[in-house]
Amino acid sequence: MDYKRLLTKVEKTLQTIQMDTNAGSTGAMVELMAETIASNFRDELGISGGRIYEAHGDDAFELIGRFGIAQEAPLGISVPRAYKPVELALENGIVVMDPTDPGVDPILEERIGAKRFAAVAAGDEEYIISFDLAEGLSREDILFSLNLIRYVINDRIRAMRYESLIVEAQRIQASILPQRVPAYEGFDIWGKTLPAEIVSGDFYDYIPINENILGLAIADGSGHGLPAALVVRDVYMGLRMATDRDYKMIRTMQKLNHIIHRSRMTTKFVSLFYGELETGGIFIYCNAGHNPPFALKGNKVEFLKNGGPVLGPTPDANYTRGFLHLEPGDLMCLYSDGVVEAHDSHDREFGLDRLQRVVRTNRTRSAQEIGQEVLRRVVRWGREGEDDRTVMIVKALPV
Repeated sequence: MDYKRLLTKVEKTLQTIQMDTNAGSTGAMVELMAETIASNFRDELGISGGRIYEAHGDDAFELIGRFGIAQEAPLGISVPRAYKPVELALENGIVVMDPTDPGVDPILEERIGAKRFAAVAAGDEEYIISFDLAEGLSREDILFSLNLIRYVINDRIRAMRYESLIVEAQRIQASILPQRVPAYEGFDIWGKTLPAEIVSGDFYDYIPINENILGLAIADGSGHGLPAALVVRDVYMGLRMATDRDYKMIRTMQKLNHIIHRSRMTTKFVSLFYGELETGGIFIYCNAGHNPPFALKGNKVEFLKNGGPVLGPTPDANYTRGFLHLEPGDLMCLYSDGVVEAHDSHDREFGLDRLQRVVRTNRTRSAQEIGQEVLRRVVRWGREGEDDRTVMIVKALPV
């Protein structure tokens, strides 16, 4: 038997199963996979059907389903977790026992309809799948079949759960990223994130403090993907709570730093730039280790560096505020490191100088047009999937 070919064939067959992992239970998913294997690989694996048991509390497993050609044993039968075949299945991942083996209850097995207890544990010990085997199979063939089935089912469960988790992460991220650009008197504002993966570790936000003050934030969790996305969600919630409670900016940064430091996530480094813009153009900010935004003021460039270290590594970090006055015609650009650190095929960075030239060349256009041009140039320059890329443009409109 070509074991590798058969494994690949079973994997591809299970990958074709389409199931809404949000609507369907994992038990239904396991039953569908077992049914698919029994229907498509009966001869190759030597199985005709079987039963699905689900953990019921801490002490028992309950029969919840049958698949293939299996005896109509009544659903709801409870099997103690301390039952020897169950114990061995949970301990070793697979088990093969005959009715005459010590610890096997032949009356229970006959009631269920099993001539031999051959089973695998699936889904982090939540399920046991037992199989009816063809006559005359050698122990070697049985162990091969069980190990292959255990591997492909557990691998598919992990994949489906991960897909479900990613969908939930997408939903969370979609709910925290701005749905529209705020109308703020005297200013033209626009921002956007291009994720490197399905979810992004970059984040930006507009936070209305009152009718005269608008909070602007941009953050970048180290790495990208799901871990970074979950950490920047904490930043979003922390900023919103702090502004709702009218915390001072420095206290807000200190509290966020403690939150990230105590996080159990692998991503514990988050850069954050946060500032509050008044309608008169006064901008008070704090930069916690983020790429310094820059302001174009006539022919001069001013970098917004005041603040402190990135959030997370140092629990007692200190932060300071910075000050900027945006006059009519001035422009401010906030960006993540995925913009300036984008590499081309020759490993050259897009770079801060190139970013400034793009912004300066297009400064007479709208904030949206400038931001879109920046992202278009970066995408054309950089390698796909390299890092998350975020840009925010703030223009003080002429009087």
